[in-house]
Amino acid sequence: MWLSRLAVDVTPLRESRDFRLLTAGSLVTGLGTQATLVALPYQVYVTTGSAFLTGLLGAAELGPLIVASLFGGALADRFDRRTMLLLCQLALVALAAALALAAYEGSPAVWLLFGLAGLTAGASSVERVVRAAIVPNVVRPEHLRAGLATTYGLYQLTQVVGPGVGGLLIAGFGIGTPYTVDAVSCLGMAAAAAAMSAQPPLGSEEHEPVLRSIRSGLSFVFSLKALLGSFVIDLSAMTFGMPRALFPVLSVSVFGAGAAGAGLLTAAVALGSTVAALTTGWLNHARFLGRIVLAAVAAWGIFVALAGLSSSIWIAAGLFSLAGAADSVSAVCRSTISQTLTPDRMRGRMSSVFSLVVASGPRLGDIESGTVAALTSAQLSVVSGGLACLASVGLIAFAFPQLAAYDGELIGAGAVGAEDIAEQASGA
Repeated sequence: MWLSRLAVDVTPLRESRDFRLLTAGSLVTGLGTQATLVALPYQVYVTTGSAFLTGLLGAAELGPLIVASLFGGALADRFDRRTMLLLCQLALVALAAALALAAYEGSPAVWLLFGLAGLTAGASSVERVVRAAIVPNVVRPEHLRAGLATTYGLYQLTQVVGPGVGGLLIAGFGIGTPYTVDAVSCLGMAAAAAAMSAQPPLGSEEHEPVLRSIRSGLSFVFSLKALLGSFVIDLSAMTFGMPRALFPVLSVSVFGAGAAGAGLLTAAVALGSTVAALTTGWLNHARFLGRIVLAAVAAWGIFVALAGLSSSIWIAAGLFSLAGAADSVSAVCRSTISQTLTPDRMRGRMSSVFSLVVASGPRLGDIESGTVAALTSAQLSVVSGGLACLASVGLIAFAFPQLAAYDGELIGAGAVGAEDIAEQASGA
């Protein structure tokens, strides 16, 4: 009995063909994407030998990510989301192929790697926005939590397999191989999108100009304090507590494990996330999701700080796995909060902010961790980041009491509309 309450509900996969296509496409393309996430920082580090430049890769991705997310959200609320998803995937195929070609031709200039990384981040951000906006319309409201948990869990699975495969491909066949795999795998989501039914936005017939539409979306997010608080705490956790850019540095200079070690550390976070996400059936019965978010982010900070103190790559990997599990619980709860508070006519723009936070946080973390590591050491950077994340939880709980007060029972099985639920989270 307790196992059935623990396991994630796969009913959305059984009931919805479009959800199956979306999930399968995400799984295939995610494997190549995660391999590239190992390849890019590793390539920059072995080319330059600089932890600072490795961290600065996040800065190169941040600008395109912000602009593309905001405009992508506005466009997703006026155009067919299926068509946008297909076009994004074709763009990602071309960019991965360009990275592969540059790698095969020799040692590319750092500026070229940064430029292609920025364009890839922009295209990926639009793809995430569109995909997130589609999910609530292809599963029934009472199964939304299960659908979000399934999607997140399988995405995390790609982060387990992809980085490990990426590290092994680099070690065995060279840096260009992961990029080639990424280009081929992105065709998986393109094929899935082509097979899906049309996904026009619902409930909005007249459209504001794009810039005004973006402002309306931002105003909506800022008006709901529970929603805004869930974004702020994730941004804090990733900025201070995600030492992703230091995984190659730790692997090479601290643990002596090379590219395979960098893949192991990256995969460790995702392994914990996957196990936690696929055992979140208990969250279907949880009421105060905001309180769970606060506790999970605090646990994330503690485990990251402990990993920074480790002298063994296996102990560090285990602690990063526990951190990933805590982050997974937080992510499922935050996704549920955001999707249930948002009407479909605003879902693309809300998803753009959600995606912006989720994607920019680790990149800000790249900059923060790389800078601190350059000034001190990689291990001290990891420890201080985890402790800063832990301290931020108390500050955010005080600044956004509506997050802790969020009551999922008011949502029930979709019986209460998003417009009504929003009143609870506005703090009014």
